Amino acid sequence: MALKGVILAGGTGSRLFPLTRLMNKHLLPVGRQPMIVHAIKKLKDAGIHDIHIVLSKQSAGLYTDYLGSGSEWDVHLSYIIQEQASGIAQALSQVEPFLSSDEKFVVLLGDNLFEDSLRSNVEKFMQSKGARVILKHVVDPRRYGVPVLDGNTISHIEEKPDIPQSSYCVTGIYMYDMSVFQIIREIKPSNRGELEITDVNNAYADLGLLSYDIMDGWWTDAGTFESLREADTELGIGDEQ
Repeated sequence: MALKGVILAGGTGSRLFPLTRLMNKHLLPVGRQPMIVHAIKKLKDAGIHDIHIVLSKQSAGLYTDYLGSGSEWDVHLSYIIQEQASGIAQALSQVEPFLSSDEKFVVLLGDNLFEDSLRSNVEKFMQSKGARVILKHVVDPRRYGVPVLDGNTISHIEEKPDIPQSSYCVTGIYMYDMSVFQIIREIKPSNRGELEITDVNNAYADLGLLSYDIMDGWWTDAGTFESLREADTELGIGDEQ
């Protein structure tokens, strides 16, 4: 069975207001293309051609007008509406009806832009059990979800810790089996009233089923003006496709 991809592209983009007043942030230009095209191309490069995009209804028409069926990038795109922004895990839960009971899939947050190919990571994931995440060494891990490493697995993820136990952050690149949806049904909303993806990953970690890879190249989550400018600098030259 061919591996499927999921791009989470909902949310309000409040940190990029007023650019996001009329347009979802994942449609903002980075380099020569809208941000979301980079996620599509990364999944396609990893051998994934069937991609579900979870988006808010406010921007659905813009997405379909620009991306269409995905044939321009030799992929097949399906669109799933997230009626209300209630966390990354809640957005991911919208995909369950469109997957088979024994599938594995790769999830990208649409504002995560990065250099590395995911092909080798996906190949390792297909030979393993549970979930897999991609880590990146960062200067100030206190800003992120920080993994506590235990050999080849992650024992726990601490969200924005005052004293980080590693110098890595968990990027918005996740790989799951179908048990993720049962985990989402069992977790509770955070103090923000959202279903947090860190809680999902920690449920796998508690079972000893959260493995990881470490990214070598550049990475940014282009959700602020500073990181958007950084991504544009990285991709503005040489992005020929």
